[in-house]
Amino acid sequence: MTNIKPAIWFPAVRTNTGTDRFTEQLVSALNQRGFQAEITWLPHHAEYLPWLVPVPEKPDWANITHVNTWLHPRFYPQNIPMIATLHHCVQDKYFLPYKSFAQKVYHRFWITPIERHCLNVANLITTDSQYTAQCAKDIFGIDHAHVIYLGIDSETFHPNELIESVNKNKPFRLVFVGTNSIRKGFDLLPKIMQQLGDDFQLFYTSNAEQYEPLPKNMIQLPPQRTAHDLAKTYRTMDALVFPSRLEGFGLVVAEAMACGLPVVIADSSSLTELVEHGNTGFLCEKDNIDDFVQTIRELKEDPELSVVVGKRARNSAIIRFSIDEMVNQYIDIYAELLSHVNV
Repeated sequence: MTNIKPAIWFPAVRTNTGTDRFTEQLVSALNQRGFQAEITWLPHHAEYLPWLVPVPEKPDWANITHVNTWLHPRFYPQNIPMIATLHHCVQDKYFLPYKSFAQKVYHRFWITPIERHCLNVANLITTDSQYTAQCAKDIFGIDHAHVIYLGIDSETFHPNELIESVNKNKPFRLVFVGTNSIRKGFDLLPKIMQQLGDDFQLFYTSNAEQYEPLPKNMIQLPPQRTAHDLAKTYRTMDALVFPSRLEGFGLVVAEAMACGLPVVIADSSSLTELVEHGNTGFLCEKDNIDDFVQTIRELKEDPELSVVVGKRARNSAIIRFSIDEMVNQYIDIYAELLSHVNV
């Protein structure tokens, strides 16, 4: 066994998605534990025009590189062990019907070769869920991925002091956090809200110009710049609605649960690993607008159910999605990597 302390460099493309939050959260937690870890952010166009972006120099102190599987090989440093995290598989056959032609071409001819190369050269591979690990096996033939659930900062993401105040709003306030993509199921939200009517409001974080005109009960939130901003927003809501068709984990779902919100989510991909239906959240049939509408209405009509499920959701998130546990597992992975590679 090596006695060298892990020091981790994260070259990463800034995407303004949950993958950024994962990287920032992990690096911050590692720093707090006394490990040297640092992100070098690359502009978003480094994903599809990597040759136009200068290659950053690896810090001299780093003895491990940790990358997202979408990172172009141009940015891999030489002569240093590398760990790769596969956040979700866009090659998933169940997601194929929802892709545009451009997405199909981009994923097949650009992203898939990059990911295949990354998974082949990485010394260790991690995924965010059992579902993504199975996809990695089915699609790429990878059967040695380590599953590490994403961690939630339960001190930032916490309920109101009186959780019984959940479901106090009139109209009933729903929140959706994520991009306006087909993958996230944003296209279903206007139809859901149209059926729900004036007794319900949906607050969403993304720009939705291409879906206009939207129902009047859909309201765009101001930018949620920090985790604290987002946590405060959750605490003003009655429930999270998240009809995503493909998630590698579902970070916003776990965060909302930690805030004591009942979550109404699609019975799809990794999301089924996050909640026990009727106990810590609600699973609706993917793409079934009526199922979402009925479940949300039942929550509004039964405030006690919201409170009970919200409390259970909070407890489950603390136990199953502890940031301390996530960081512990990554520290073990880094140590294992250094013990098997000459550095």
